[in-house]
Amino acid sequence: MVPIDVNDRDALVAALLPAVCEAGRLEMAHFTNGVTFEQKADRSPVTAADREAEAVILAALGGIAPDVPVVAEEDVAGGAACRYAKRFFLVDALDGTRLFIRGKPEFSINIGLVEDGRTKFGLIYLPPYERLFVTRAGGAYEVRLPIGGDVQYADLPFKRLQTRTPDPDALVAFNSRGAGAASTNLLTLLKVHEAKPLGSSMKFCLIAAGEGDLYARFGETCEWDTAAGQAILEAAGGSVTNLDGTPLTYGHYDRVFRNPYFVAWGRQPLWRGAVAELPAAGA
Repeated sequence: MVPIDVNDRDALVAALLPAVCEAGRLEMAHFTNGVTFEQKADRSPVTAADREAEAVILAALGGIAPDVPVVAEEDVAGGAACRYAKRFFLVDALDGTRLFIRGKPEFSINIGLVEDGRTKFGLIYLPPYERLFVTRAGGAYEVRLPIGGDVQYADLPFKRLQTRTPDPDALVAFNSRGAGAASTNLLTLLKVHEAKPLGSSMKFCLIAAGEGDLYARFGETCEWDTAAGQAILEAAGGSVTNLDGTPLTYGHYDRVFRNPYFVAWGRQPLWRGAVAELPAAGA
């Protein structure tokens, strides 16, 4: 594998496709044949699929961009030392592990690139649906990416994504499964018409595709859960903000990559009422 200029987004996507397809193939094989899991030190579950898919992606990034550090979920869980970097990749090779274990096809492969604390590139692949979402020159795009196929990047019919203009009287929200009372309170404050439970970073992708208006998260997440999705959503016309309306940022080694509470919006924040009415921000 030959190193590339990661600023060339088309070259980056093209170089990642074989690894993404292989990681997706491995995950679907485990998903179809049965999943066993164990608990990590933080009591979150991990499967062989998580580790195998991450190994494939890390090997690819090591060949594509050997000088760019990578922060990956299972690598960090295994004790990998992480230091400040101006530019680095964030990887969650299997986002939605709990749903994966339960047999729900709501998991994804996330690869984000961060520069100066802001997410600059995103790739999300949904293996059960063979849907690929990426940022390229000019915006965010979606294309069907068959697992196990002989994919030629130049032949892929990418479709440009654009978020929709929110209708305040018919807002659609995507919620994490098991969303708590704080998320419910915000949806009530915003008078959300419909809330759809959905796992993994699929929520960012569907908002970017104009299929919903917001996703509120008032629970623990890590930077590798959100970086790729934020890049895609922002490139499609949306935003991801802290509760004070400032953009969600990255590279917070001091808090072990944990995110504060945030909301992903199809366009700009739609706060109604005073900020004091909103749930208290997380750590």
